Amino acid sequence: MEISKEQIKHLAHLSRLQLSDSEIDAMQGDMSKILDFVAQVEKLDLDGVAPLTQMSKSVNVMREDEVAHMLTKEEALKNAPDANSDYFRVSKFGKKV
Repeated sequence: MEISKEQIKHLAHLSRLQLSDSEIDAMQGDMSKILDFVAQVEKLDLDGVAPLTQMSKSVNVMREDEVAHMLTKEEALKNAPDANSDYFRVSKFGKKV
């Protein structure tokens, strides 16, 4: 399937990418290959094929959540470089510490 340079430029604009003419040409070729591959996949008969939910047959073994020793507010704040009675104090965004 062919994709035009105008479509590539439009996609680049939507993606906030600045592409040179040579990059647009390369992207046009790559996108055409991708669309051709998708067209081939669309032709396949996938009736009865279950969706893939994991890439391998291994199963993640998760432990149960258990309540363990929890820090008190005072313990959590005692080593803070700057805190008030309830919160960590941090510098304003963009301000160097």
